[in-house]
Amino acid sequence: MFKRSGLAVVAMSGLLAGGGAPAALAQTAPFVPVTAETLANPDPSDWLHLNRTYDQHRYSPLNQINKGNVGQLRMAWSRGLPVGTQESTPIVYKGVMYIFAPGASIQALNATNGDLLWEYERDYPKGVSGTAARSKSIAMFEDMIYLGAPDGFLVAIDAKTGKMRWETKVDGGQMTAGGLLVADGKIISNRTCEQGKRQYCFIAAHDARTGKEVWKFFVTAAPGEPGGDTWGGLAIDQRAAGPWGLPGSYDPVRKVLYWSTANPNPYTRLKRHDGKYDAVPLSSPSELYSNSTLALDVATGKLVWYFQELPGDDWDADHNHERMLIRTKVNPDPNHVKWIHPAAKSDAEQNIVFTVSEGGGMFAISQETGQFLWSRPFPYDDPNINMNAIDVKTGQTSVNIDKIFKKDGDKIVGCYHNTRGLWQISYHPGTNSVFVPFHDQCLSMEARTSTPTGYGPRAGVMRPGSDPNKYMGVAKINVATGETKVIFSQPQPTNGSALTTAGDLMFFGDLNRRLRALDVEDGKVLWEAIVGGMIMNSTITYAVNGKQYVMVFTGEGQSVTGGPLALAGKSMPAAVRGHSAIYAFALP
Repeated sequence: MFKRSGLAVVAMSGLLAGGGAPAALAQTAPFVPVTAETLANPDPSDWLHLNRTYDQHRYSPLNQINKGNVGQLRMAWSRGLPVGTQESTPIVYKGVMYIFAPGASIQALNATNGDLLWEYERDYPKGVSGTAARSKSIAMFEDMIYLGAPDGFLVAIDAKTGKMRWETKVDGGQMTAGGLLVADGKIISNRTCEQGKRQYCFIAAHDARTGKEVWKFFVTAAPGEPGGDTWGGLAIDQRAAGPWGLPGSYDPVRKVLYWSTANPNPYTRLKRHDGKYDAVPLSSPSELYSNSTLALDVATGKLVWYFQELPGDDWDADHNHERMLIRTKVNPDPNHVKWIHPAAKSDAEQNIVFTVSEGGGMFAISQETGQFLWSRPFPYDDPNINMNAIDVKTGQTSVNIDKIFKKDGDKIVGCYHNTRGLWQISYHPGTNSVFVPFHDQCLSMEARTSTPTGYGPRAGVMRPGSDPNKYMGVAKINVATGETKVIFSQPQPTNGSALTTAGDLMFFGDLNRRLRALDVEDGKVLWEAIVGGMIMNSTITYAVNGKQYVMVFTGEGQSVTGGPLALAGKSMPAAVRGHSAIYAFALP
């Protein structure tokens, strides 16, 4: 069902350009549909994808707010939200903000003051919790907003009225904990696998106008398929590795999607293979296509190429994050990069896929072929790292055998763990650098095959020898050389996405209620605000009538055992953790 406020859904062209609130509502203007060209080249004032653009840069060309005036930022408006999990990022189009609200509803808001224009609320069946839904993004095309609902339906909503246009039941599993991407007239979605159930582990494409399924790609290879022999004889229906993380990137010229996958499950090799840790190789390929980058033809869903970052994962070290598409020179510096392909260096610019994983790896590979270029541990090179070898000529990755559970009851401290969660990172083209908020955290874990997951006691721990006052940091990574500098650090954890702008600013928020703007050159804090709760993902900027805003969500996230939310919960009262709201800032 939907609710609509007494206000008309309007274009914001009649708002005062210099004021923080409208003097009067403009006359209703015709809705301008979002085209394929709009999605490929969005207006700088809008925010049409999870990370604004198909290449996942999270960079905004807006520069009204810059290093010279960011200290004058003030709260322009705020709005309370329902209680529940909040891990999403909104869409902003022509002065209207569309949000995935806690409770798995969709709201359309006036982006200059937060007034509600309409709300779509779905009646979820018994046993399906809207308040725990974890979708990272909604999507938009033509005059429709798309929702991956937790009851397994893909839903199209009229962007003007909030009325449902159509719904499609997606076979198998939860709809998505990752998010949606519209590409080539298709809605691309990913699934949250149930443990040990292959039929739910897929990426799907549906026609954006009708909801009809176009293709489905199962991310675990079956016997007889390429990669099907990498599962050590495990029955096909038990081969599970979720593509549930952040949505992928898209190259509209090549018509190729670049998507990520997570760890195989159950989580330990002993549990997956009847007590045999060596049933699958310690080097790639192993249990394909877990913890891999997948290049998929957007028209057919066929695999173009893959690259596996972490073979035969034993620790739930997800590699299911965004895959940035960057054009850059490739000149990795041996002083900063551990593994370099012998022919990687070139003065000519190349198109690369760049990623930083939860499990602590940083990779640059060729966008055209998936050829390995360079890699290094992230954030630091530590003897406890879980992936400790790469054949630089072939790109074959290998796990650290000293960290593999070889028998029931084995205990390890392995690095890294929740180094970065499912908050997004950002690329700043002016400095050719990626900015990554991270945690200097490792994992204490025990193998226990009697449990459904395969592990017993498990918790995030400080990296041995690390400084607790520098638990959380912001890394600045030169994508040409691989040089990595920590430009900001603090003891409090984060869950806020990074955002860079043409104003040479990097914004991010933390679990201690702080939203900051850093100088992209040196990480100096140029502005800080305290909001009413933990900052969750989000962090976008947009403009209406020439006025630029910076916006974040606060709320509750998934409390992972030993993760940053669990650590934060030891010192933060429940009232702070559960405060759900929107905060938008602008210059006076």
